[in-house]
Amino acid sequence: MSVKNGVDVQQLGDAIDAITENPDVGQFRFFAETEWTDGLKCVTSIDEFDQAGERIRTEEFRVEGDEPEQILGERTAPNAVELLLAALGSCLSVGYAAHAAAMDIELDDLRFELEGDVDLRGFLGIDEDTRPGYNEVTCTTHLETDASEDQLDELKERVEATSPLIDIVANEVPVKTELAVERSS
Repeated sequence: MSVKNGVDVQQLGDAIDAITENPDVGQFRFFAETEWTDGLKCVTSIDEFDQAGERIRTEEFRVEGDEPEQILGERTAPNAVELLLAALGSCLSVGYAAHAAAMDIELDDLRFELEGDVDLRGFLGIDEDTRPGYNEVTCTTHLETDASEDQLDELKERVEATSPLIDIVANEVPVKTELAVERSS
């Protein structure tokens, strides 16, 4: 068994083979349930996902959200656009660790600095020509390794080409919303 960057390379290869042989094994549906708690605060619970049509229950994870005081929150937790940056950083971390392991690149250190600019005129509906979301997201990847420049170029290319979060952020993804109203008594 070969472990590189904390990734079991044999297990990674087996997973790739299994999904190649049976693409249904690679089909996942993820779920989250967010509940407003008070003011501009909410809590999201995550405790299950589907793989190949089979529901898998896991430990419950809770992610809190709030806004800075300057946006009428209490700053008890990150806001949604900050959580998006965290999700992108998490996705890139997984991508770099896994692809580097598959390429036999040892990573001694890996971290990401992410930032994005939001103009609240879009969110508040003040200016319809202003986007409510990020205008641009920038990410600086810091890594410590003895890999060659060519290996690092290939690693970066692989990660960027296969990152689910880069794909979600960079490409239009349909978001379907539905309003289910329960009347107060």
